[in-house]
Amino acid sequence: MNIAIIGAGLAGLTAAYELNDKDAHVDVYEATDRVGGKLYTVAFEAGPTDMGAEAFMARRQDAVDFFTQLGLAGSLVEPSGLRSLVWVDGEARALPAGGVMGIPSSSAPVAHLVGAETAARIDAEGAREGFAWEVGGDVNVGTLVRERYGDEVVDNVVSSLLGGVYSCNADDLGVRATIPQLAEELDRLAAASADGTVRLSEAVANLERSRREMPTGQGAVFKTFRDGYQELYETLAEQCGADIYIDTFISGVEFAGSPDAPKYRLKGAERDDDGNDKLYDRVILAVPSPTAALLLHGVAPEAAAALKAVKLSNSAVVGMRFASDTSPSGDLPQHSGVLVATGATDVHAKAFTFSSRKWPHLAERGGALVRASFGRFGDTVALTTSEDDLVDWALDDLQTITGFDGRAAGLEEIYVQRWLGGLPRFDEHHLATVARVRSLLLDDPKASGVTVTGAWAGGVGVPAVIADARAVAVDAAKQLP
Repeated sequence: MNIAIIGAGLAGLTAAYELNDKDAHVDVYEATDRVGGKLYTVAFEAGPTDMGAEAFMARRQDAVDFFTQLGLAGSLVEPSGLRSLVWVDGEARALPAGGVMGIPSSSAPVAHLVGAETAARIDAEGAREGFAWEVGGDVNVGTLVRERYGDEVVDNVVSSLLGGVYSCNADDLGVRATIPQLAEELDRLAAASADGTVRLSEAVANLERSRREMPTGQGAVFKTFRDGYQELYETLAEQCGADIYIDTFISGVEFAGSPDAPKYRLKGAERDDDGNDKLYDRVILAVPSPTAALLLHGVAPEAAAALKAVKLSNSAVVGMRFASDTSPSGDLPQHSGVLVATGATDVHAKAFTFSSRKWPHLAERGGALVRASFGRFGDTVALTTSEDDLVDWALDDLQTITGFDGRAAGLEEIYVQRWLGGLPRFDEHHLATVARVRSLLLDDPKASGVTVTGAWAGGVGVPAVIADARAVAVDAAKQLP
């Protein structure tokens, strides 16, 4: 049996690996000249350096077990534990501890980031009338937190944290889509409430309490790979057993069978040994949502139309390696990085990662390694700003925020990576859109052999992408004739 996977990013390679022992021949098609997708490790002279995702949630044991299965357990390294800062009103202040993605249960952790009026409003939220919460539903993060706590909490804290993960402000994101543990606790409270109303501070406090009650010895929350994510995507490519075709653009999927025995032809795919079009029993689309919509247009037009609701954000990463972590005007701070409040007008960057402070294995290389991030949903920074301007902004903003003068410290290497359409906007309608697309494919006799996976479908974060891709692959294998 033949299975085609379109996209050789993390999702596509993981699906191929999962299918390796399922008695199927697997072809993977990748439009670009490399595997890895949004994971990208570049070869700095000092050592491999990630210019996409740089860490994963190590508390996801399923991901750690998967890496162990791949033989990569010995490559996993932990961060230093240094805390981050947040740039608010022209000052670098401590990022608050506790809470859930910056949403506090009381004013104490965020009092240095908001005014007295906002602090009082946070502390009074528990005594206010509750708000209606639909069990299983979703609402906008920004709208919810602004109504219960005020604008400062959203603009100074919550959007800063969420923006670092999703390249979106809180006003562009859904609670269940991006903070599922909070949505689940609100579900529980609503189900137990006599009138179905809930309070935000109570939900957050309950989650904080459950974290405190977790067994000790859980290890670091985040980990990464010593030589970057290339270790993961190259190992998957080597071990998946699939035929991988790079620089091969697939422009469409065509139905070429019967409802009882679906077959698919790919426009642009490799031909078989006799020069004929290859036919596939199953097709897995492991590509961004706009590409998935394009590919589905001929075989599942209704699903393709539904996918147009998914909007993408653009971002850019500027990686900089300095000869020293000291400069005449100040040293690189002993923190893991800094987030920028959305209202900041004195800098262009949305965040900095002080990589050589955050990761001891990078500090061992000497000098300093810093990543600057630009771009949120709705802006055009990553699309329209020149490489020279991005680098100048990164250096200038770094000095403004920290005092560290990267030019004087000796800028030895620079790499600019633009992630155009890098992440979907996980708004309050996103999960329903994903469910609808998958349902339309499953219910359509002509498209029932086509499935989708990837960050837009499975969720942001390496463990989420892996889990979804593995599940999709297992399901595809079960449906084989």
